[in-house]
Amino acid sequence: MVRQRPSPRVRELIREGARIALNPGPEWIAELDRATVAANPAIADDPVLSKVVQKANRANLVHWAAANMRDPGAAVPPNLGTEPLRMARDLVRRGLDTLAHDVYRAGEYIAWRLWLHIAFDLTADPAELRELLDVSARSVNDFIEATLAGIAAQIQLEHHELNRGSHAERLEVVGLLLEGAPISRERAEARLGYPLNRAHTAAIVWSDEIDGDHGDLDRAADAFSHAVGYAQQLTVVASAATRWVWLADAAGLDIAAVERALDNTAGARIAIGTTATGTGGFRRSHLEALTAQRTLIRLQSGQRVAFFSDVQMVALVTQNPQTANEFISSTLGDLESASPELQTTLLTFINEQCNASRAAKRLYTHRNTLLRRIESAQRLLPRPLGRTSVEVAVALEALRWRGTNIGNLPAPARHDDGVPA
Repeated sequence: MVRQRPSPRVRELIREGARIALNPGPEWIAELDRATVAANPAIADDPVLSKVVQKANRANLVHWAAANMRDPGAAVPPNLGTEPLRMARDLVRRGLDTLAHDVYRAGEYIAWRLWLHIAFDLTADPAELRELLDVSARSVNDFIEATLAGIAAQIQLEHHELNRGSHAERLEVVGLLLEGAPISRERAEARLGYPLNRAHTAAIVWSDEIDGDHGDLDRAADAFSHAVGYAQQLTVVASAATRWVWLADAAGLDIAAVERALDNTAGARIAIGTTATGTGGFRRSHLEALTAQRTLIRLQSGQRVAFFSDVQMVALVTQNPQTANEFISSTLGDLESASPELQTTLLTFINEQCNASRAAKRLYTHRNTLLRRIESAQRLLPRPLGRTSVEVAVALEALRWRGTNIGNLPAPARHDDGVPA
């Protein structure tokens, strides 16, 4: 059916509305992100995949609005650009390609709500509003349908390539194991080429930059294995910017060694679970690594390496970032904005059971210097340290992983099981 051209006045309104839609407020972007990621827990639980989905939906909003700036009310061509295709490919890799429709429709719903707000601000004339909304509704729906169809056709051409080979098979088997599906250990081991009746240490290697070549991630995964003694390794390509790694019977984990291993892999980050045995341990260690990864991303931490055992408590207390920030501020008072030196000194002192000699030794400083810093830090606290040492330690740990101004603490020693000493 031939699309009827809108009236000149409505074309003018559409162009003005599109201009506004190209610069939505942060609350609309946040709602768009929440709605599209909430389409499925498998998306919400993976920070990198969530980011890919969010970028695709933002790109669709910009694509539609920009097209209506150029030619208001005309048919908008499908968006087959980098972001939507990347999302589709990652969903196919994870066996989640059927979710694309839900993701797009969730994004369409939020975008349409935004457009309604814009439309009612642009005109109060009933006739203009009726025509504006009628033209816009058909335009949005046709655009989404065309984009879904175009992406489906493109992915169909690539589907065989995306789903053949060892990585796709490994991801399928790993997915069954993580879901607790009924697959025998022997069959899973045969398909993975990896023993499941051993002690497993899982890691997630990822990049915050979802564009470009991610060969560094594969090198980082190998470097991680080498850093712990060339353990038997299983690596799965979870998405273009994410690798899932398991090591069997890792000899030992040292944060400094892992950090050194990442020196030549710019942009790569790694979250590491504790070591656990058997098929259940395979799953548990991965979920711990996923929790550590989500914690770093939620807190916008700049740390490149995170052990679950180091962030477990922080992960619990920062589930709600706003509540966590309030807890940090009310617990630390002026110490929150104090120098990293004071913060690090006090946290180390508490971690050493308030033993000044041990804390001074760990920080390579004189005991008297340490005591002066502790005294200065305590003066900044809103309540006496003797009654709030646990809360202060938790707040300082959260502040540390939030990536603010606290200094780097000496890394804890580690046993061969990957648990801090």
